[in-house]
Amino acid sequence: MKHGPIALVDEGYPVVFVVPDDAVRDKTISNMAEVKARGAHIIAVATEGDGQVESLADDVMWLPPTAPWCTPITAAVYLQLMARDVAIARGCDVDRPRNLAKSVTTE
Repeated sequence: MKHGPIALVDEGYPVVFVVPDDAVRDKTISNMAEVKARGAHIIAVATEGDGQVESLADDVMWLPPTAPWCTPITAAVYLQLMARDVAIARGCDVDRPRNLAKSVTTE
């Protein structure tokens, strides 16, 4: 975040954070605070009951507490559903993605 991506953040800019209860949680929380200070709209995918994330984020999607190896799988479900909702809101046809046939049929 220090030199590149933070320069893109503006007031109201949506930023998605995946914040499971893992070894890098504290660094992720620090990045969330930095982005929040710039006025971004924070959407977090976090482990249930994480009050620190709840206080920083504008919207939270709660992950159930799971084994560490299972967390990416549960987070991916939330992120895929969010991507689908955003695509629909943008007017994209989620049932017929562009260029799919071309990428599937080329060798």
